[in-house]
Parts: sequence; C-alpha cells; structure tokens
Amino acid sequence: MLSTMKRIWLVVATLIAGLLFGGNQTPHAEQVTIDLSKWTPPDIGVVGDDPFSKLVKYGHKLFTDTANEVGPSVPDTAKRLVGNNLARQNCHLRAGTQPYAMPLTGVWGQFPQYRAREGMVDTLEERINGCMQRSMNGRALSLESPEIRAFSSYMRWLSTGVPDGAKLLGAGTLQIKEPRRAADPRRGAEIYAQVCAACHGANGLGRRAQKGVGYEFPPLWGPDSFNTGAGMSRLLTLAAYARHNMPLGTTFDVPVLTDEQAYDVAGYIVSQDRPKKPNLDEDFPIRLQKPIDTPYGPYADDFPAEQHLVGPFGPIRAKVKELAAESRTAHVGEPDNCSLEGDDR
Repeated sequence: MLSTMKRIWLVVATLIAGLLFGGNQTPHAEQVTIDLSKWTPPDIGVVGDDPFSKLVKYGHKLFTDTANEVGPSVPDTAKRLVGNNLARQNCHLRAGTQPYAMPLTGVWGQFPQYRAREGMVDTLEERINGCMQRSMNGRALSLESPEIRAFSSYMRWLSTGVPDGAKLLGAGTLQIKEPRRAADPRRGAEIYAQVCAACHGANGLGRRAQKGVGYEFPPLWGPDSFNTGAGMSRLLTLAAYARHNMPLGTTFDVPVLTDEQAYDVAGYIVSQDRPKKPNLDEDFPIRLQKPIDTPYGPYADDFPAEQHLVGPFGPIRAKVKELAAESRTAHVGEPDNCSLEGDDR
C-alpha cells in the first residue's frame, strides 16, 4: 500500500511540476554540470560509525561483495536475495565510481525520474530493485529492508557534493561509432578469444575469486550470469561499455578495442545463452520507447527479433523515428548508445 501511494504521489507531483515549470527546468536557475572524470569520490575508509555511516558501509559491502553478503549460497537463507554470484560492481566499476562505466556518483539527485521500461516515474529504490531482478537475477527487496536502505544510503553518500539534478558528464556509457552493418558474432568470437578469454574464460563462465563464492572476473553468459532482461543483454549498451572499459583497467580516454571490435564482440556475447527473465512482454508499455537493440519483443516496428539483437540498427532507428513522428511520441528508441558511422558523436 505504501509503495502504491508513493508511486501515485510521485506521478501527481511530476505532472504538477510540468504544468508549473514546463518540464524539469527550474526558473531563473542554470543547471550545474559536474564532470565525473575530474571528480574525486569520497573515501569509504574515513566513514564513521553513526547510524547513517553504518548503512553506508553495509551498502559498500553489498555493492562490492554481493555474492558473499546476499548471494544464493549464503548460510542465512533469508539473506539469499540475488540469483547469481556476481557483484554489483562487476558492471558499475570501482565500487560505482568509474566514469562511463555506469557510475553511481550523482545518481541520488537524478531520481525520481521517468523510466521507459516501466512507463512511469520510478524512485531510486525501484531502480535498485530493477537491477536486483535483472543483472543480479534475483528478487525485489522490501522497501523497509536493511539492504535497500543500505544500497540507497551508499548511493546518497557517493553523491556527496553533487547538486540534485546536475548534468553529469561521465554518467552512463560513452557512445561508440556504429558500423553500418549487422554485428558479426563469428568475428566477435575471434576477438573474444584474443582479448576477453584470458579473464572471462574461453567458455565465458568467468574466473572464481580465490576466497568466497564470488568472481575475480564475472561470467558473461551461462547460468550464473545476468539475465535476458538486463541492460547488458543489449548489443549497443554492451559494445559502448566494452569499448571504453574493457579489458579491466581500461579507461574511456585510452580504449583498447576499436568501435568495430567492440560491436562484433558484443554481438558474440549477446548471442549466448543466459537465464531467462519472465514477463518481459510487460517491459516498455510504450513500445516506441523500447531501445532499438532490445533483444525481445513485442516491438512497435516489423523488424525481426534477430535484427533487434545484432543489427543492422540503422533501418530500425529510421522506422522508429518515422512512427514516432506520426504518433508524436517522445524519447523513442532510448537509450541509443551509438551513432551511425560518419555522424558526430
């Protein structure tokens, strides 16, 4: 009941704000820009022992050592909250602070926000639960649980000093230049063997940590990987992420892979088997707002699922824009993590 009332209040508040202020713009105030590549994150080592600080430290532990805290084989069965042995920082690198590796710095002040996948305004806690159910292949946390409070407290602490609603340079992933063709999974397999297999294994099943039940390098497919509803199951998202963050230790300003290599190796990875998330047909109720590389239907266009999986994406992008113009639908096909070859980034 509390969650339902909160959601209703958020929708009403958003509509009122739109009427009063014409969207998200605050009158007579300029949006602050924060460059996360030049931002110094706070130091977890100096966090104190007051109640909030204890939640921050628990959130950091949950984030960096997820499998050993709430994984599927922890001794306390009530704490088995995720369905795989990944850590949340396997995607959000350096405990959620690496620029263009989907960092969490400043995210606190970006919510509540409209999310196309749900077709409504989400709270930060609901966004956390989306990750729990998709990337972590687990279940939603109770909004009163110590874990959801710890996750949100950690993200609040990471955002210390970042104004709410700031424009974040370095958030999400950095675009790649998209080839005007479908990805080539066979060529991607060759690149994977040359660049990725040393860490993630020739079979894609990762390398286990020396201690505990987690991974030193996570699986990229197979039964202990993220499921089909995760953002990383989309080719353009994965290609942009791999281009600017992989192999581990790579940074966005000194990439190892070329755009075409990242595109093809992502095509290979997303073509592999992984856990299936149920009820994916409920995602993106406004179909034109579904990202063009979403590997599952239903779609607003008539292109086959295979083309949505590996491309070419140009024809899909053009058709979606055409349909959107006819129906006056905004924010179509987002997030679109690529730009066509020859276009400006």
